[in-house]
Amino acid sequence: MSVDLLCMGEPMLEFSRLPAGADGGVRYLEGHGGDTSNAAVAAARQGARVGYITAIGQDMAGDSFMRMWAQEGIDTATIIRMADAQTGVYFITHDGGGHQFHHYRAGSAAARYTPALLPEAAIAGAKILYASGISQGISAGAADAVFRAIAVAKAAGVAVAYDTNYRAKLWPPARAAAVMHAAIAEADYAFPGMEDATVLTGLRDPDAIADFYLRLGAAMVVLKMGADGALLATGAARRRIPGRTARLVDAAGAGDTFCGAFLARVLAGDTALAAAHYANVAAVLACEGLGCVGPIPHGARVREILDAATELE
Repeated sequence: MSVDLLCMGEPMLEFSRLPAGADGGVRYLEGHGGDTSNAAVAAARQGARVGYITAIGQDMAGDSFMRMWAQEGIDTATIIRMADAQTGVYFITHDGGGHQFHHYRAGSAAARYTPALLPEAAIAGAKILYASGISQGISAGAADAVFRAIAVAKAAGVAVAYDTNYRAKLWPPARAAAVMHAAIAEADYAFPGMEDATVLTGLRDPDAIADFYLRLGAAMVVLKMGADGALLATGAARRRIPGRTARLVDAAGAGDTFCGAFLARVLAGDTALAAAHYANVAAVLACEGLGCVGPIPHGARVREILDAATELE
């Protein structure tokens, strides 16, 4: 299967803490996570032809991902199985500050990825390559692999999309900013999150943040602002995409859903503005269930919401 969107990064088996049962015991819902894997699922559910680049273990968690990707129609030809490394795992808990992540990824197969493992022909044959700050933050080898993948993509005329997804537990802000900003300088689509950007740039005004990333070299900036929507900016123009009300259950995969849905709609021929409005709805719907992958909506549901909104205008 040839793919249009190749996502690259770290999948992690997910356990989301559920409310205590009648016996007071702790319970978890097993699922799938990892930011770029979530985005791949989101894009596939909007109809895009998607593949994934990573390494996973020859373990139960890796087998689970292979089954999930197959069910979602995601091409796994560029996924490496390592017998001597594990697939990462994380737990999600919730408190007054929102969702909290507890990762167990040291020595994972994805963290052992290096440039020598890259499927360069597959990258050159895609239309968009998508990676993130987590894709690079898990190890020096993984960071170098993403930079090499970007170079291969640019040489082949393949567009590059990049989401910051800063995680303080992975690396300090100064190093994260240096690496991410070097990647974003090569990006056709930059997807910084508002919280990430305030840490990485020291800026708080959305327009100033957009200007910062445009000056780095990104052709287009799509600043994700959560409940406040998004800001779409190029060197020539910018537009605000207003926020939408969500029946909030778990926002863990909302930003990833936004990126995957946006890229899927761009690949389908939408303008960037139309894609951003679509992605905004998809991200809101992704907040209405528990876990990262399960609540990601399919295209029909997103269209239903968009059509209903159009009728009310």
